[in-house]
Amino acid sequence: MYIRNTHRRFRRKPFKPAQPNIELTRQIRSVEIQKKGKEAYKEEQYVPSNGFVDFPLVKQLQDNILYKGYTSPLPIQDKAIPSIISGRDVIGIANTGTGKTAAFLIPLVNKVFNNNTEKVLIVAPTRELALQIYEELRGFAKGLRIRTVLCIGGMSAGRQQNDLRQNFNFVIGTPGRIKDLIQRNNLYLSQFRSVVLDEADRMVDIGFINDIKYFISLLPSDRQSLFFSATISSKVKEIIKTFVNDPVTVSVKEQDITENIDQSVVKVLDKHKKVDQLHDLLIQEGFDKVLIFGRTRWGIQRLTNELIKRGFKAGAIHGNKNQNQRQKTLDKFKKDEIKILLATDVASRGLDIENVSHVINYDMPATYEDYIHRIGRTGRVNKKGVALTFIE
Repeated sequence: MYIRNTHRRFRRKPFKPAQPNIELTRQIRSVEIQKKGKEAYKEEQYVPSNGFVDFPLVKQLQDNILYKGYTSPLPIQDKAIPSIISGRDVIGIANTGTGKTAAFLIPLVNKVFNNNTEKVLIVAPTRELALQIYEELRGFAKGLRIRTVLCIGGMSAGRQQNDLRQNFNFVIGTPGRIKDLIQRNNLYLSQFRSVVLDEADRMVDIGFINDIKYFISLLPSDRQSLFFSATISSKVKEIIKTFVNDPVTVSVKEQDITENIDQSVVKVLDKHKKVDQLHDLLIQEGFDKVLIFGRTRWGIQRLTNELIKRGFKAGAIHGNKNQNQRQKTLDKFKKDEIKILLATDVASRGLDIENVSHVINYDMPATYEDYIHRIGRTGRVNKKGVALTFIE
């Protein structure tokens, strides 16, 4: 019924493509030109100053780190973990996919284990990122008797309210649900003396700046504040000013056009046969795990239905899917049960999916920054990837 209604809606209101963003097209085309003039990517091995065994962490946490396959700290981890362990406020400036989640989780898990009365609040812009942090935390906290409450929309508010009545150590959530729980007197930010704002620039971009300022006003002044962002705009600076105190700034931000992502454009020869061009790409060798971005949830669902009809193993996540549906589809993609994941920009931040071979911008992103966030789903943590953008 859902699909039939969707198709009827399209018949009543034919899809009208947006006018091409000429400046964005020029920027993306310039990427291709720049990369053609460069040598093949050569991976530069970062030599950390510390090993995980050098950090003063409890043995069980050290074992969990090793079990998760973490052998040597990435730059953001190497530089941030010592400062966080020492109790300093930290501003971390890093692109997505650089290992920043572990950079703040590892020292905070250690802090909570050493003082079980400690409460940590982690605020993330999207449900998907909050879930990603939650899953990562579970791995690091295994066997340490640390209790976490996940507070996001699309899941039972009643259960979250009940969990908050119990003893807990971590709260991980999105601004909307956190604000709702505060206003219902289920969550009291005065309890938290360790706070993380993750991907703060994205929270500002999607309109949560006033909510973040509200949260900061409710936090105790005596706290450890950790702030992570890929970019520092004037609005982000407003938040930093009131959030951190005498911070250590850790920057491992690479240039926006990462060298390990091969970027190209695909000229649409006939807009009525655009899906056929996509089809011809997807059947080529090497398109093993593909993330396709579109502009609208209706367009993405329609494209997903068409690809499934053509025999591809595909699934979609967008705003018309509830959280359980979105998570189930993501899990299938992570487990390679489906080969293609189609998404609106709800998925362009925070998702840490291993071995994405290709990102395809089937519809042009709204801004160059959105383009960077989209393609950042591939070529993660020194792996190579391919980003293709359809241009009409």
